[in-house]
Amino acid sequence: MDDFYPLILAAGKGVRMRSDIPKVLHPLLGKPMLCYVIEAVRALHPSKIYLVVSDQSSMRKEELGNYPLEFIIQTEPLGTGHAVLQARHLLQDREGVLMVMNGDSPLITPQTLRGLLRSHRKSGAIATTLTAMLDDPTGYGRIIRGSDNRIEASVEEREATPSQRQNKEVNAGFYCFKIPHIFPYLAKIERSPHHKEYYLPDVFSILRKEGEEVNSFPASSPQEVLGINNRYQLAMVERLMREEFLKNLMMKGVTIVDPHSTYIDSTVKVGKDTVIHPQVVLQGYTRIGPRCQIHSFSKISHSWLGQEVIILSNSVIESSRIRKGARIGPFARLRPESLIGPQAKIGNFVEVKKSVVGRGSKANHLTYLGDAIIGKKVNIGAGTITCNYDGKKKWQTIIEDGVFIGSNTEIIAPLTIRKGAYIGAGSTITKEVPPHSLAIARDRQVNIKKWVLRNRKGKK
Repeated sequence: MDDFYPLILAAGKGVRMRSDIPKVLHPLLGKPMLCYVIEAVRALHPSKIYLVVSDQSSMRKEELGNYPLEFIIQTEPLGTGHAVLQARHLLQDREGVLMVMNGDSPLITPQTLRGLLRSHRKSGAIATTLTAMLDDPTGYGRIIRGSDNRIEASVEEREATPSQRQNKEVNAGFYCFKIPHIFPYLAKIERSPHHKEYYLPDVFSILRKEGEEVNSFPASSPQEVLGINNRYQLAMVERLMREEFLKNLMMKGVTIVDPHSTYIDSTVKVGKDTVIHPQVVLQGYTRIGPRCQIHSFSKISHSWLGQEVIILSNSVIESSRIRKGARIGPFARLRPESLIGPQAKIGNFVEVKKSVVGRGSKANHLTYLGDAIIGKKVNIGAGTITCNYDGKKKWQTIIEDGVFIGSNTEIIAPLTIRKGAYIGAGSTITKEVPPHSLAIARDRQVNIKKWVLRNRKGKK
């Protein structure tokens, strides 16, 4: 859309967040809150989105989505009016609509933005503001209307009179302006006497004094204009977003036993007929196939699960892939770059790190598999360890198809255990084991008869 220029204000320090992180980068359901505003305006198909930021180095484009973004630097925090003027040199010679948005209102919808833009164009006014009626307008600027119901001004709450604060119609922080006409009026905004900032809504009173019309468009829902200024509000907005996201998943055929105790990022996708039990956390770009079961207190991040995978309680899975019919847990941990094959089993208190576990193989308990390639139908006995680190470098263990590893075995990498081999329990394996061989590496047992009885007599 060549005559439509979205400008998102994202330079606020977020003092009330008590954070070194820019406010708009605080995450909601796994994404910076700013991303939701960007995604909403993307639906209107602008050719570019402009971001006013205080420091470009804190804004990484890969976190904000694959879309043409242009950063505009506001070097001094002098308010929203000053922030918009930083775009003057880029846009003052163009014709069209400048849409200004706050980056801390992630519940805004494309439908409302589209309605705001349509209303502005239809009105012919230089300025149009999005308004909302709130039961509790605390923290928002109030819309002041004249006797003819036309907007006369927008007053910041901290500068409003007691009677003005009783007004429940608020300025939602989304605007459309006609360019280039708006920039001379923006330049007339004066600093607030209390906070020494240039407030963008002050342009409304300037326009009215000049005889210009200020149009308004009502938000479809008060909820979507909620802004975030502190961590409590961040949590409340995330709760609303999570409720809606989980509802959509359930409408698509996912069973979520207790939505109030389930935490799923908006970037996660889940297949139908999957059952998610209480106290499950799914994060990042996780993909869950159909007919899976994710049991309580499990956490999965940036991982891919095929169909019919079972994750038992208290398992942690990071950046791993699990194929059809595999079974993980309880109390299992898959560290990054692990691949668990079809019908494989990783049991309780088993840790897998950067390893491949083949089809039908199993490590049912108390095992560490690091930097290993494990073939099909391998049995890993309890207490087995692949000793992959020599203090300087990580080494790989290869266990071929059909190998049986007895309990309490130490495998000193690098080495290969060939197809069909059998490792006796309690062994420390340091050399390659040939195919279909039995390897035993332990001292021979010696029994000294009646030693205990003689030892007791000696003590007496």
